Amino acid sequence: MLKRFSTDTLNWILIIGGILLIFEIVFFFGGTIVPAIFAALVVYFGWRKFYHLWGKIAFWIGAVILVLSILNLMAVRFLLVALIVLFIINFSKTKKEPTLLAPDSSTNRTGNEETVNRIEPLFTHRLFGDQDTSEMAYKWRDINIHGGFGDRLVDLSNTVLPNDTAVISIRHMIGNIQIYVPYEVEVSIHHSSVFGRAHVFGETDRKLMNQSLIYQTAHYDTKLPRVKIITSIFSGDIEVVRI
Repeated sequence: MLKRFSTDTLNWILIIGGILLIFEIVFFFGGTIVPAIFAALVVYFGWRKFYHLWGKIAFWIGAVILVLSILNLMAVRFLLVALIVLFIINFSKTKKEPTLLAPDSSTNRTGNEETVNRIEPLFTHRLFGDQDTSEMAYKWRDINIHGGFGDRLVDLSNTVLPNDTAVISIRHMIGNIQIYVPYEVEVSIHHSSVFGRAHVFGETDRKLMNQSLIYQTAHYDTKLPRVKIITSIFSGDIEVVRI
């Protein structure tokens, strides 16, 4: 349904939702945002200990409180109303302008069109839970993901990097990021964090408070293979070690 509307329309809806969220934070002291954050933390720790009975109870109680807290936000209620209005507008347009069903002309395409292959990524975008690369050998594919809660582990010793620049881009909320790099691989690291620590190739732990740091091995610009690591995290540690 949303594909029928322009990007500008959707952007305006998101902007108004963001303004309402800021309004609620400023004039209503956060409204239900604080309970939502607390519930999210309960869900996270309940998920981590889900194999215990108390973990299951904490997870589901936190999930219910989280959903109710989110639904009570003015911004979320506005988005729900906006989606209903868009659905009604879309339905009325389809009644006035029925969708034209045309025969598939794919068999008549010329041979000048480029063939592309869809490749499954190593990681998927996941809000909760840990993710790590396979313990068995796997084919390398650049990583570009964002996540919510949990740890991320990338082990480059079980793959063959391309004779070029491999890219690892991870944007995360809460959790730790670990990256294992073989000794013969050159590395560039650009990491930003609101709260957390950084452990990079034996460097002394650096406590980060809304800071960014950049590390680069001595021969990164001249030797291959090499990997470019770009990470950002709200709260958590990053560890990059040789293996």
